[in-house]
Formats: sequence, C-alpha cells, structure tokens
Amino acid sequence: MDEFEPDLDAFGSRRSTVYGQKGVVSTSQPLAAQAGIETLQSGGNAFDAAVATAAALNVVEPTSTGLGGDVFALYRTAAGDVGAMRSCGGAPAAATLENVRSAILEEDSDADPDNLEMPQTGGHAVTVPGTARGWELTIEEFGTLSLSDVLSPAIRYAIDGYPVSEVVAEQWEHGEEIFETPHARDAFLFDGKAPSVGQYVTLPKLGRSMQKIAAHGADIVYEGEIAEAIAAEVQAAGGFLTVEDLRSFEPELLDPVSTTYNGATVYELPPNNQGLIALEALNIAEEIGAGEHPYDSPERVHAFAEAMKLAFVDGHHYITDPAYEEIPPLGSKSWAKERASEIGETANNDVSIGVPDANAEDADTVLLTVADDEGNVVSYINSRFAGFGSGLVAGETGIALQNRGWSFSLSEEHPNKIEPGKKPFHTLIPGLVELEDGDWAAFGVMGGFMQPQGHVQVVSNIVDYEMPLQAALDAPRWRYREDGQLALEPQFDDNIAAKLARKEHAVQILAPRMFGGAQITRNNDGILSGATEPRKDGNAQGY
Repeated sequence: MDEFEPDLDAFGSRRSTVYGQKGVVSTSQPLAAQAGIETLQSGGNAFDAAVATAAALNVVEPTSTGLGGDVFALYRTAAGDVGAMRSCGGAPAAATLENVRSAILEEDSDADPDNLEMPQTGGHAVTVPGTARGWELTIEEFGTLSLSDVLSPAIRYAIDGYPVSEVVAEQWEHGEEIFETPHARDAFLFDGKAPSVGQYVTLPKLGRSMQKIAAHGADIVYEGEIAEAIAAEVQAAGGFLTVEDLRSFEPELLDPVSTTYNGATVYELPPNNQGLIALEALNIAEEIGAGEHPYDSPERVHAFAEAMKLAFVDGHHYITDPAYEEIPPLGSKSWAKERASEIGETANNDVSIGVPDANAEDADTVLLTVADDEGNVVSYINSRFAGFGSGLVAGETGIALQNRGWSFSLSEEHPNKIEPGKKPFHTLIPGLVELEDGDWAAFGVMGGFMQPQGHVQVVSNIVDYEMPLQAALDAPRWRYREDGQLALEPQFDDNIAAKLARKEHAVQILAPRMFGGAQITRNNDGILSGATEPRKDGNAQGY
C-alpha cells in the first residue's frame, strides 16, 4: 500500500442529508454505522442498533471509547416516552480525599501538598466503568434482540480484523505515548507502533472479552473474571478500585431536563452531566434574540458566544454529583432572563470557564444516533474521557480503562472534590429535540467543553435558519475557550474574525478537528433522515 498523509483539516466534498425507509444510523466510523444497519436489518430496533454501533466503535474507533468507559442515552420511544439513561460509575469506596492525597504524595515525593492535582493517567484516574451494564440495560428495557445478537458485529471486527480509517489512525498515535505496560502495548500496538491508515488490524483480546459478555452477560465485567482483572490492574498501579466497587454499580434510568427554544423542545441530561449548560445558553440566546441576526453576521456569533460564556460560568460553578451538592435551576427561563441582562454590544471578558482541575476542555468521545420506522429515536454517547484513558489495560482482557477520575478536584473546598462513590463532573451529553409536533431528532456533538456549544449551534442552525440536517453540521463553528479566547474555524468569512475583534473578543483560528463531532438522525412523521460530521471519518447510513 502506498504511503500518504491525508489532510484531516480539509473536508471539501459535498454530502447530502441521508434518507432511509426502515432506519438511519449516523456515527463517526463507517464500519460501526454498518453494524447498526445490519442489526436493524436483522429485526432489531433503534435501541438494538445503538448498542451494536457502540460496541463496534469500541473496536473500529478504540481511541475514543471502550468497555472501560461510560455510556449515556437520550431517547424517544415508539410509544412516545421520553427518557434518559446514565451509566457512569463513581470513585472507589476507599478513595477519600485524604487517602488519594496521601497516596499521590507517597508516589511522588517532589509533589507540592498545597497544589496537588488528580493525575491524568494511572490507577487513581480510574472510576468504575459503566459501559457494559449500560448496554445490557438498554437491550433489556428497550431492545428486541439479545445482547449476544447485538455484539456479534463488533466481535467479528475484533477477531477477523478491519482496515483503520484516517482520523482514527491519527488518534491512535497517542497510544505510543500513553501505553507503558505490557498489557496495554500488546493489546493496542503492533510491533510497538500505532497502525497506519488502511492497515488491517485485529484486537483479539478485546474480541474474546466481548464474546464472554455475549455469553454470560455484563456481570462478568462487574463480578466475574473481567472484574478481577480490572481491579488487579488498577491496584497494581496504586489505585483503590476493588471488585466490590464494580459489583455494587448499577446504571440509572432517569428523567431528562428540558427547555423550549423558539418553538422547539430540547432535552438534555441532568447533573452530574453538563446538559444544563446547553439549556441555559439556549434560554439566554432566546432572551436576547441571538437567532434573529443574519447567519453570516458577527452579531450572531457574538450573541451566542456571550450567552455561552455565562452558561459555562454557572454550570462549571454548580454542576457536580447532585447526591452531594444542591444545584440551582440553571435551565429555567427566569434564571436566563436575569443573566441575559449582563450581555452588551462588546465581549464580556471578565468571566472564566472551566471546572478547576476538570481537564475536560478537549476530550475524546464517540456519539451515534439512530432512528427507526417504529418511531424510536436514540442519541447514544460513549467515552473513556481522554483518548485511551488512564493508559491502563486490564490484564489480558484488551479493555482500556478510562481516566474520568482526572476530573475530580483534590481541594477540600471544591464541590467537585473526590469522595467515595461520587460521580465526577461529566462532559458527555447526548441530545434530543422535538422540532415540531411529531418531528423528533436525536443529536449530539462530541468533544469536552465543545459539546454544549455544539448543541446550541446545531439546534439554532435547524430552528432559526432552517438548514437541512447535513448543512447544519457542515456549517463553520465557533467555540469559547477556557483561556477566554473565541476560536473560529478557518471556514468562516475572513471579515468575521476582524469584526469580532472590534467587539473586543480575543479571536483565534483553530483546526476543524477542534470543533467537535456531530451526528443527527430524525423521524419527521415517519420520514427518516440523518447526517454526519464532516470533521470525522463516519457516515450516515439508511436502508
């Protein structure tokens, strides 16, 4: 095969919105989308297809998701029920603030006790993974096939192999740096190297673990041999996770939070996730008429960005595990009305965003959306947090473990401080919107703090500017950064940056890969459609 370097910042080819008769799947890797379509063709519904696609992404995009991470969902069922699933674990029972601080100081004698931070990698960064039980709950509650059925495409890819796609190949290079243990390097590197574009690879250890889950259910991950391997790997790296921590984990079905935006109803996940940030930003934007400005105007970007800033300030101050802290009504219209009064004609640069020590501005995630002809629409999001996560792979399982614990604070005063069993501030937010009566879309935009900003832009593109689905995802994006800068994609008109600078924004241009990865599928009174992110490898596929 000839060597070549694809330009990952260019996506000039035209895509159309995809339509399907029986179902549509949208995600960031074509083979994973095919797994979802195959599942629909085998008699599964949108929920079955969501799990099949997610499992396939574990294999064909292992850089961003895995069984060692978490999973969340928003959905509208064929019966008309709107709901959410949260399947993310918390800190180990022994992970008290004192124990973690003491362990870190013991491991690093040069560390400053007054300025300790959670480590990005290693045993302390690992929280209880929610993926396997989340998949199982999805199938048991809403699916029509068995867990074994929906895992079969992913197992086939892992055992028989597949060619690596362009964006995934670039992301995989991170594994050469982060994987230090023999378990990790043997599971995900090939002669010590990440695979190149088009290289045919197999992940047999991960495939065998999926075969065990298919045969025995998710319990094998939480109280069987895989659980023992996970706990042993974390403890060998100095962490506190035990089999009992894994055994006690259960996913949740819960009510989403929602608001209306210019006639549409938008649903998000409640805390510990950052969905309230998207809702608050939409409410403020509606209050100030952000979507009334011409699309190509600096006034539009300014108004939405200023709404976003205030929502970030509030969300990142208050959002944590609600079992540990009370959270005010950030998604209410009254809250937004009060906050909107602070927005003027120039940028408010006297604000800051970011949860201290959360390290979540630029994280790696996979999102998929599915719609079927029964009326189910599902937004399903999976992540290990930062790339390959903690850098640990559990024994011979081929399962890379997440580093979501990196988001905890080691400050006694911070609401997001680490505590036993506590869930950290979580960036992952699937999205759901009822655009009009009978017109439902499942959507999302991957990527750390880009996620709520992407939600706001995609919803506005469709609701305010009546864009077709694919055009709504293709449109150039902006994002407000933790350092106070307003980032734009290169595809914006050159004059936009200059005019925003005149409004006192600190403007920077970033590569397209920094602006998230969106997916969307829609059921508009039985007309099924979908679109996919041009900044990723994936596709929307219907049948």
